[in-house]
Amino acid sequence: MLPDTETARIATDSGAVLTGDLAVPDGARGVVAFAHGSGSSRHSPRNRAVAGVLRDAGLGTLLFDLLTEDEERTDTVTAEHRFDIPLLGRRLVAAVDWLADHPSTAGMPIGLFGASTGAAAALVAAAQRPEKVRAVVSRGGRPDLAEDALDRVGAPVLLIVGGEDRDVLRLNERAAARLTAPCTVHVVPGATHLFEEPGTLDQAAAAARDWFTRMSHQTSPG
Repeated sequence: MLPDTETARIATDSGAVLTGDLAVPDGARGVVAFAHGSGSSRHSPRNRAVAGVLRDAGLGTLLFDLLTEDEERTDTVTAEHRFDIPLLGRRLVAAVDWLADHPSTAGMPIGLFGASTGAAAALVAAAQRPEKVRAVVSRGGRPDLAEDALDRVGAPVLLIVGGEDRDVLRLNERAAARLTAPCTVHVVPGATHLFEEPGTLDQAAAAARDWFTRMSHQTSPG
């Protein structure tokens, strides 16, 4: 049964308020926040498909917009925000803190799922909230854009890349070499950057589900 969806209003340190959709199945043992890619939103059909797989596995999901409506309109014209990784990272940190305090998710292990530039934002947030973020998954992401934050990530990281997305695969492999946290590069054969080939997004979603399910069975650090 599809869990009820709650509209999230996430306040940021700059005063911006971000909108999201929170769905928490009964008995959920963890929650995953999604950071969408450049030019996308919480309505991304690929992220929503992955979120459905996670909820079927008993995990809560938060899909939210990293930009306000005004910022999104500006970015559509100028593309000035979509590669602003420090800004996107701060927005994701605000979402992590919101989940940690929200009555239906407080105390749950938190995972982060990032696509494209959202992967870099997820790694930045994981580095800034090591006591809260317990796992990170990137799909077709640009973890290399996290730069110095890579050295400070403590949560296990799964980098899912299409086998035919060769340039991004090389960037992921370089980022993996810099991470000191446990890291796996998972290559989906035949997939290109957007995982549009039949069955490839299903494979990526299954890999993410397994990674986050392990997170939900871990004991709390410290």
